[in-house]
Amino acid sequence: MADHAGPAAVTRPVQALPPRQLAVPWIAVAALAAVAWAVTVMLARKMGNGPGTMGLALLPFLGLWMVMMAAMMLPSVAPVAVLWTRLISGASAGAGRAVRMSMFLTGYLLTWAAVGAVAFAALAGTGRLLTASPVAAKWLGVAIFITAGIYQLTPWKDWCLRRCRSPVGALLYYLGFKGRSRDVRVGLHHGATCAGCCWGLMIVLITVGVMNVAVMAALAVVILVEKLWRYGKPFGQAVGVVLVAIGVLAIWFPWLLPGLHVSAMPAM
Repeated sequence: MADHAGPAAVTRPVQALPPRQLAVPWIAVAALAAVAWAVTVMLARKMGNGPGTMGLALLPFLGLWMVMMAAMMLPSVAPVAVLWTRLISGASAGAGRAVRMSMFLTGYLLTWAAVGAVAFAALAGTGRLLTASPVAAKWLGVAIFITAGIYQLTPWKDWCLRRCRSPVGALLYYLGFKGRSRDVRVGLHHGATCAGCCWGLMIVLITVGVMNVAVMAALAVVILVEKLWRYGKPFGQAVGVVLVAIGVLAIWFPWLLPGLHVSAMPAM
């Protein structure tokens, strides 16, 4: 049985919500992001910043990663979460709407959890490389910065960014989906688009340390501006040029790669 309805469901009119009800999801997402930032800063002060996975096993790392992604990504996904709340307003109200938006955000963060598993493997490999050959680790850092910068200029980045900036078409399509997991699946899909848009920026954390709060905040601002500002595309391309420049400069100034220093490795 198909899990979506026909075109009639796609063209269902959007029921407008009163301004007071529209403010609730904005406040809720902002509060979640604020809490996630507070927890991230607290953990960074406690754990410090080091290379690789900082000695963490997979599950503790994923817990840390999820908090970081909530802090960094929720501000930029808030408009989509609010839009989805408007689209489902005809079928849900009050607590039911809050539950459904929570399921959307859960699906969104689950996608980033999958990205976190890949990041764990990459960071673990980087930690081993740093122990075996610091020089090779430096060149890896250079390559990461240049790769991240070049990706900002590619058609693939532009494709994902356009869908993050204008997700209405995709969300209207998902209105036809049936089943209790519909909201989670919508979140998973948007999270995948978001990951395709932002993975190049996220890999920079390998070079500067996964708990580098200053860089995390800078990346969060870049992601937010890319998605919400009318000049987000050229802004993102300018960021790409800066990342390539940093990668080239790191050849002579390795302090630009604080996450790839032997001295930063945690004591055993």
